[in-house]
Amino acid sequence: MRRCLNNFTLMPIIVLASSMFSFSSLAAESICYGTTSNGKLENGVELPRSGPNFETYSTLARLAGRTFVHSTVEKIIVNAYGSLESEQPQKVYKYAETGFEEGGQFKPHKTHRNGLSVDFMTPVVDESGNSVHLPTHPFNKFGYNIEFDGDDRFEEYVIDYVALAAHIVALHKAALQEGQEIWRVIFDPKLQPKLFETEYGEYLKEHIQFSKKRSWVRHDEHYHVDFKLPCKPL
Repeated sequence: MRRCLNNFTLMPIIVLASSMFSFSSLAAESICYGTTSNGKLENGVELPRSGPNFETYSTLARLAGRTFVHSTVEKIIVNAYGSLESEQPQKVYKYAETGFEEGGQFKPHKTHRNGLSVDFMTPVVDESGNSVHLPTHPFNKFGYNIEFDGDDRFEEYVIDYVALAAHIVALHKAALQEGQEIWRVIFDPKLQPKLFETEYGEYLKEHIQFSKKRSWVRHDEHYHVDFKLPCKPL
């Protein structure tokens, strides 16, 4: 009798937990509309604040709702960071602006409107050669006001092309695992040749489309990645 009562008592809890899990799974599925420059997003997913080898560019900006992406893009990003834990265990990464939960205009960006655009802060090493995070705070526009000089330096930081190239490759492979693709990567065209000099150069040349013209901002302190997913008409 006690065993039956215990089972009966547990049944509503099990059913409730199951229904909550199902609802959560359904709620996490995003729908994108239009294009990165003229679109919107339904059921956007917020990127994790941090992980073993990555962190957000700003807790304040995250609280303001500026780190939402399409659910598949979120999975791609997290899986890519996961693969880098073993492939580049000494490297650390930082993501930046993504978009709003429901997409739409995302000032000051011209894109980032349908959950498929993501900015990543450029990986750097310090004077000792250790992988560190580029500083991002309100006084440097959360990192977007940083400019590297002709020697790839900003203060005591130097661009880590190996870490950057490894990350783009990891993103592409993670996208393929989800049956998706990367549309393009925007990174200062003058700096791109140094990516091709790394061990990942041949893969990048074969699989990644880099924008060859300089955009309205330099894109040296960050690189912009547009993912290619099927979206509904706006």
